[in-house]
Amino acid sequence: MASVEMHNIDVQEFLAEINKCEGNVFLVTDEGDRLNLKSKLCQLIGLTSLIQGGKIANAHLECQKPEDETRLFRFNMFGKKAE
Repeated sequence: MASVEMHNIDVQEFLAEINKCEGNVFLVTDEGDRLNLKSKLCQLIGLTSLIQGGKIANAHLECQKPEDETRLFRFNMFGKKAE
């Protein structure tokens, strides 16, 4: 499973990118928990602990599909303008 590290990203824009992903995207916590971010409940639970000042400070994601990893990597590097 492909993985990507996300840093200092806008929450609303990030969730919009997650919704565009074709496969499951998992948030992996420091404790080793894996939360499926395609689930609205998991988004609420998982992202609440990562948000600092309206942005996600740091997140480790695992993607089922390589194209989703590419999408999120580009979003992390370039933001919305990567489309």
